[in-house]
Amino acid sequence: MALHKGPAKPDERPLSVNPFFGEANPVGGMTEAPPKHRMPDAPISPSTAYQLVHDELMLDGNSRLNLATFVTTWMEPQAAVLMAECRDKNMIDKDEYPRTAELERRCVAMLADLWNAPDPSAAVGCSTTGSSEACMLAGMALKRRWSKRNPTATTRPNLIMGVNVQVCWEKFCNFWEVEARLVPMEGERYHLDPQAAAGLCDENTIGVVGILGSTFDGSYEPIADLCAALDALQERTGLDVPVHVDGASGAMVAPFLDEDLVWDFRLPRVASINTSGHKYGLVYPGVGWALWRDKEALPEELVFRVNYLGGDMPTFALNFSRPGAQVVAQYYTLLRLGREGYRAVQQSTRDVARGIAEKVEALGDFRLLTRGDELPVFAFTTAPEVKAYDVFDVSRRLRESGWLVPAYTFPPNREDLSVVRVVCRNGFSEDLAELFMDDLTRLLPELRRQSGPSPRDAGAATGFHH
Repeated sequence: MALHKGPAKPDERPLSVNPFFGEANPVGGMTEAPPKHRMPDAPISPSTAYQLVHDELMLDGNSRLNLATFVTTWMEPQAAVLMAECRDKNMIDKDEYPRTAELERRCVAMLADLWNAPDPSAAVGCSTTGSSEACMLAGMALKRRWSKRNPTATTRPNLIMGVNVQVCWEKFCNFWEVEARLVPMEGERYHLDPQAAAGLCDENTIGVVGILGSTFDGSYEPIADLCAALDALQERTGLDVPVHVDGASGAMVAPFLDEDLVWDFRLPRVASINTSGHKYGLVYPGVGWALWRDKEALPEELVFRVNYLGGDMPTFALNFSRPGAQVVAQYYTLLRLGREGYRAVQQSTRDVARGIAEKVEALGDFRLLTRGDELPVFAFTTAPEVKAYDVFDVSRRLRESGWLVPAYTFPPNREDLSVVRVVCRNGFSEDLAELFMDDLTRLLPELRRQSGPSPRDAGAATGFHH
């Protein structure tokens, strides 16, 4: 979550309250709102508190028009009802809420089957608050396995990954004192190169991370080629380096739309996989999943057992108490849609992404980097001949119409490349896509009349504001 500081100078200006909001009291009704940066001295009515908070939240962006986030912004009303019914259930308290725990177990079993575990009954896994926590757990397992293989090692271990990884992997390496060895982008390759990754491995490598669906452009990394390169490395050197697949988005897309793509537990070198239930798993935030192919891939000493909530409860997570509502919603969605339902939803989303990408390309002002044919995500930059504006101007102008579309620069060695990325999710319909294209088309004549790109902070990405 974001790190917040207290206000440099507390704002204690009294704010007037609409008389309709306040309820009658002996003094004659509330006319001033409570302070914002310290607790009020006395309670206020629930309806007044609700209205004050509700009105301030109106200034947030519209989540359905947010084409920056991968996170689910729409679910069926029945799922929302189930989540409300489970909001008071603590996921960690499996003795008190055994049926919620059972639904979590079933989700793990379904994902193990979906990801072609050799023996789904032997696979182990757990729910998390999201893919970031799941990646931390997978990284911890890789590091512990390396430590057990090298009990006398004094050198800092390392983890190999593409420079396009999500920031959670940088956090893992920082927090757990692992050297991050990053494969840079080169030319038109915007993610990890298998041979380059294998070339960075040594006896202190705990694993290699492959991304099934890059945050930067939506492309799949070649997991099978990566495993083949590591197989060849083992034949030459004896180094046996495991692979973790960060399938935050793609692990809930590829099984339904790219069935012939081999990326999962069918590859013996893949030790673990994570995904975000709250991305293309189609559940509101926050829920993620981490799975290991078998018990050997998850060292037993990382699993803690406690009995002070009742029963013998194994737990492997960074968090302890957390709501069970999202896990219940994940089970609901898996049960509700089934394989065919997920296939239909993800295909519809990919069709929307491909359709918009083609229309963007047809405008003539832009060059596509990806086309939405892997993740339902595409990225584009301005064509070489466009000098009057840049992608940051496009993002800024789209936000004036309510569309939240990020523009940002790529990492090394392609810092020269700035792009706009469009994430298409369930709920972003063909109708909304047409409205998006209408607004993009409408703003182009004004952008073309600019004398040059608008000033901005060097290297800064666009942020939402009213």
